Amino acid sequence: MYRKPLLSLLHQHTPADKQEQAMTEETITFVRANPDCFDRSLLVGHITGSAWICSPDRQQVLLIHHRKLDRWLQPGGHADGDPNVAAVALREAQEETGLASLRLLSDSIFDVDIHEIPTRKEAPAHLHYDIRFCFEADPLEPFGNSGEIKNIQWFSLKDAKELANERSISRMLEKKVQ
Repeated sequence: MYRKPLLSLLHQHTPADKQEQAMTEETITFVRANPDCFDRSLLVGHITGSAWICSPDRQQVLLIHHRKLDRWLQPGGHADGDPNVAAVALREAQEETGLASLRLLSDSIFDVDIHEIPTRKEAPAHLHYDIRFCFEADPLEPFGNSGEIKNIQWFSLKDAKELANERSISRMLEKKVQ
């Protein structure tokens, strides 16, 4: 069963707080109940993969300003049928940032989040069951261009917390990156 690797990772994940624990449990339930959980054609929601990107000294994080959502977020996107969510996170981060120096720091899940995506012409409101992995990149490497984002920037941890005043971002900022 192609969902077993993700379920195994979710069971091994140690959430940071009760909110993330509840989202992890809800994600497990969702993956078990939906064989097509990796496909965006599942209109109630689907698995997505995101990359939390840190500088080698762990003093900066990279955020993108998402064009459609008009918010500063970590890079990420749809699995589009790929059950290897770490590979999805890497692919999406490369597409959105153009960075070649991205390096996965651990095969373990860094963070789990569930968030609603608003209704758009082509899709009803739905949930993203976002599986996040931690990456490292060179902050001196130039960015590429992506039509999905308005801006991309490295931020100090303090500036990132002030800029993206969402619990989802602040929770990742509070986690210890190895």
